[in-house]
Amino acid sequence: MSSDFEGYEQDFAVLTAEITSKIARVPRLPPDEKKQMVANVEKQLEEAKELLEQMDLEVREIPPQSRGMYSNRMRSYKQEMGKLETDFKRSRIAYSDEVRNELLGDDGNSSENQRAHLLDNTERLERSSRRLEAGYQIAVETEQIGQEMLENLSHDREKIHRARERLRETDANLGKSSRILTGMLRRFVLF
Repeated sequence: MSSDFEGYEQDFAVLTAEITSKIARVPRLPPDEKKQMVANVEKQLEEAKELLEQMDLEVREIPPQSRGMYSNRMRSYKQEMGKLETDFKRSRIAYSDEVRNELLGDDGNSSENQRAHLLDNTERLERSSRRLEAGYQIAVETEQIGQEMLENLSHDREKIHRARERLRETDANLGKSSRILTGMLRRFVLF
């Protein structure tokens, strides 16, 4: 199971490296190649999301005792995916702004500050969303761990209860045995 996960990890690493290099090249390409590159990156981003889903399914099949390490890796990969999507959006915004500026004959200087401000706000919102999602994920994992602990405590309680009952039975049997032996000893002494 973990070998499947590691295979998916390798595929994800290769794919994200390709996506990163293509995203960096998008703004510098001629318009025809940009369209093709944007479509190609969108397709690879979908493939990366599918890989993440497969990895997530693999993590869910791992026993709870060793799931934590893989869950941490998944969080890291999801954050990396989010960063790639943000970078791609920025690249596309720059690309669409170039096209708009070409069509309108606008040099874009007047809206540069607004665009930077919007990008900052968008990035801040995305970071906050990621933090909330991470907090929610931690709460869910904590709840699962709590449930497992309660189940373990319940099983332990049952074991202790059964052991106590056996001890009582053993004590009662020892009392009976002691009385029988005492009676036998008295009869033996009388003869």
